Amino acid sequence: MSSESPESQLSLFGETTAIHVELPANNFELIPTSSNIPIPPGTYSSLSQLTAHCQVCHRCELGNTRINAVVGRGSETAPILIVGEGPGQNEDEQGLPFVGRSGQLLEKILAAVKLTIDRDVYICNVVRCRPPENRVPTPAEVAACKPYLLEQIRLVNPKIILLTGATAVKAITGKKDGITKIRGTWIEWEGRWCMPIFHPAYLLRNPSPDVGKPKWLMWQDIQAIRAKLDEVSA
Repeated sequence: MSSESPESQLSLFGETTAIHVELPANNFELIPTSSNIPIPPGTYSSLSQLTAHCQVCHRCELGNTRINAVVGRGSETAPILIVGEGPGQNEDEQGLPFVGRSGQLLEKILAAVKLTIDRDVYICNVVRCRPPENRVPTPAEVAACKPYLLEQIRLVNPKIILLTGATAVKAITGKKDGITKIRGTWIEWEGRWCMPIFHPAYLLRNPSPDVGKPKWLMWQDIQAIRAKLDEVSA
């Protein structure tokens, strides 16, 4: 019997078609240790299983400085999934996303169109660990954490994804446009409807409700989101 590997045998006949090779079972346990270990789609059977890995993850340097990995909160079968940038100090301490002033404002915005986090929304971030001094996560940090985000989206299976800020937009869609240019527009991505929106922290810095201001624009966007949800749920 030949001792050649399946790949070597194929190459003998000039075969160039890629084949699927199962990863060794112990690679599952190695996932949190290095960004060089892939996280293929379908790796996790539940959000709790994914969360367990995130809590011990060191795929990037952010794992060295966190208090808690901030994985997600809300309904695990939500029709709307919201992606933020990364945890802040409050989130790092409590282990939950959007629990500070930004989170309080977000809940008020959702409530204005009769949406609740417990029933209608699941919230997560581009990265699960707080960047020092709340800086923007680096491309390497985003890349290391993105497979977790994609698995969260797969498991929750939302109809609508809201991308709060430019970092979230770029991480999911690859678009580099400024948020003020593309907010409020619908983007089709992987069979889902995505809308870039202002981050609640930006609205806190720009509190004017006047026509044309960020808070007024957010009100237009959340009404459009409610209407789209009603449409796709009909």
